[in-house]
Amino acid sequence: MGFLVLSLFFIFFVRINNYVNATNYSIDAISTTGCNIFIGKWVFDSSYPMYDFSKCPFIDNEFNCQKYKRPDNLYLKYRWQPSTCNLPRFNGLVFLEKYKGKNIMFVGDSLSLNMWESLGCMIHSSLPNAKTSLTKKNGIAEIAFLDYGVRLSMYRTPYLVDMVKENIGTVLKLDSISDGKAWMGMDVLIFNSWHWWTHTGSSQPWDYMQDGGKIVKDMDRLVAFSKGMTTWTRWVDKNIDPSKTKVLFQGISPTHYKGKDWNEPSKSCKGQTQPFFGTNYPAGTPQEANVVNKVIKNIKNKVYLLDITTLSQYRKDGHPGYYSDMHGSDCSHWCLPGLPDTWNLLLYTILIG
Repeated sequence: MGFLVLSLFFIFFVRINNYVNATNYSIDAISTTGCNIFIGKWVFDSSYPMYDFSKCPFIDNEFNCQKYKRPDNLYLKYRWQPSTCNLPRFNGLVFLEKYKGKNIMFVGDSLSLNMWESLGCMIHSSLPNAKTSLTKKNGIAEIAFLDYGVRLSMYRTPYLVDMVKENIGTVLKLDSISDGKAWMGMDVLIFNSWHWWTHTGSSQPWDYMQDGGKIVKDMDRLVAFSKGMTTWTRWVDKNIDPSKTKVLFQGISPTHYKGKDWNEPSKSCKGQTQPFFGTNYPAGTPQEANVVNKVIKNIKNKVYLLDITTLSQYRKDGHPGYYSDMHGSDCSHWCLPGLPDTWNLLLYTILIG
């Protein structure tokens, strides 16, 4: 009898230990567990989405596809499944308890905004009666969960490096970051850039680029992006104490304007209702993602790469298209609820550990 009880206890312990190892780990553990949470597939999950759009007070109209009557909802029902492990379920209470009294800031462009609003909705859904506030002041937006002292901030800066008005016009300074003073003192920083580096014509907000003592009208945008990202890595190494602040880079969010990227030459994201289910995305890894990978490898401080590119490439169905307050079809940003919720689930996996 004693042997049977001992055997049952051992089996129970092994199963519980395997469950913990399978569902709770940080990026540091990926190499030891053999699991890369960014490699996997999209699977149907009837329990999704993670929240109701009508009950979240933080979604901007540019991301609110259901408010603007998107007719299909299958895009809401997909869960990311890593190949060799499982992700934990998001728990807003666990997140708030873990980061009680802490400050978390997203720094970047509208893709950072997309992710910031998503995280606010996910936490709010877990604790719908928690006291919250939404403020916008001096270029910084903040969602605060007042009972826990947790502040989620959004600092809008599409290039990370400085853009300054001078006598000759507006200059994008590839080797300068002065706005970084506002990023200091955070407990977690999640950076993002690229979306605006490709803009030209009337949507380009600068007149010249400055690289050291040299001012130019334009240059190869990947080269410029690499220079700007290198300046960012130097800023992180100089200004961030890794024992006090965890730094992540959001990764490159892909667009779906060209159907040939997934072997549908005549289509864009318009009318897409299902993910790409192949194992290799035809367009391959974007060059801008290679730039990010390269500069992060050379950084001295520890920076976590939220490597969302490939899993997001598969989600040609996740964009607002015409179902937002934007003019034209938007195949750059993402519906909420939607893909950015998975980005935040991966962030949760890294931060909670």
